[in-house]
Amino acid sequence: MSARPTALPEGSRVVIKVGSSSLTRDDGGLDLNRIDVLAKLVAGMRRRGHDVVLVSSGAVAAGLPPLGIERRPDDLSMLAAAASVGQSHLMARWQAAMSNYGVVVAQVLLTAQDVAVRSHYRTVRATFDTLLGLGTVPIINENDAVATTEFNLGDNDHLAALVAHLVTADVLVLLTDVDGMWTARPGTPGAEPIRYVPGGASLAEVDVTGSGSALGTGGMRTKAQAATIACASGTATIIASADDAARLLGPGGVPGDLGTWFDPTGPHRPSRRLWMAHASRVEGRVLIDAGAAQALTVGKKSLLLPGVVGITGEFESGAVVEVVGPAGPVARGICRYASVEIEEVLDARSGGAPMPDHLAPVVHRDDLAELPRLAG
Repeated sequence: MSARPTALPEGSRVVIKVGSSSLTRDDGGLDLNRIDVLAKLVAGMRRRGHDVVLVSSGAVAAGLPPLGIERRPDDLSMLAAAASVGQSHLMARWQAAMSNYGVVVAQVLLTAQDVAVRSHYRTVRATFDTLLGLGTVPIINENDAVATTEFNLGDNDHLAALVAHLVTADVLVLLTDVDGMWTARPGTPGAEPIRYVPGGASLAEVDVTGSGSALGTGGMRTKAQAATIACASGTATIIASADDAARLLGPGGVPGDLGTWFDPTGPHRPSRRLWMAHASRVEGRVLIDAGAAQALTVGKKSLLLPGVVGITGEFESGAVVEVVGPAGPVARGICRYASVEIEEVLDARSGGAPMPDHLAPVVHRDDLAELPRLAG
């Protein structure tokens, strides 16, 4: 039986995500004391040999007070306006705080397009490598000012998991307003904290419902999903309270009574498969039967036409598709057929025509990335 680690790996690369609820006061303004505490901790981690990337929420929250808005709006254009006003305020505070401790920061605003398009994805990876090689601390946020409801990253927990992929992080730290994962919502009778999730453990019985704070977009469900994605690709994950950041990220190690530590459930995988699994834009879905699902996940085989039972969406050859079995999505991959070609084969089969045995795989194993089962 493995034990929970008591320290961050020596010289490890760490991605820290801090949410809006942890960066704002009760009145909605930025908590400058919290920013200063985190800046000092990041500086200390750099001195101890860690590469650090910070994913910072808070642009919308920072933009509400100057605009005289009391609550986070639902309207996309209002959100974009608040983010446009607030991002400069947020970054200025981080830059001032970090510079007090001798840290040079770099702002990186990402959109879904930056991580969904393969050529963009490679450019972003190269930019991060250069910034970290120069000793800077990249500060990341989604570019909410230009994001759309149809094509955005959704929340900064998911963004943090993608950034962990981009920089091949050893540890992802998700700082929130709750002390890690619990067996049920904190305050529920009998609810207890979960301190350690070893590799392969199931969270099926853990209650991660809830929508988060009034200023944030996430909840424990999104954090559990981010941890699942990160751990499947070799990045250990910690979910913890931002109030405990000093004890968690200071020089004394990682106390076992703080937060929840998730062991990696898989090795660091090639970036191409990471891109397909978690950062690509799905253009359609290929529906498969139970036998094909087992062949992909257990037999590690390519997806062949006989196992396909249907498709949704219109796409061309070379598009990224989601492969969906009877129990749900099992993989993403690059489809070697256009949707109309698959439909023609399915129509012919339904009419009694025999299936040719010389057809190329729908998705070759080399172009396939299995999806981890997401918590919640």
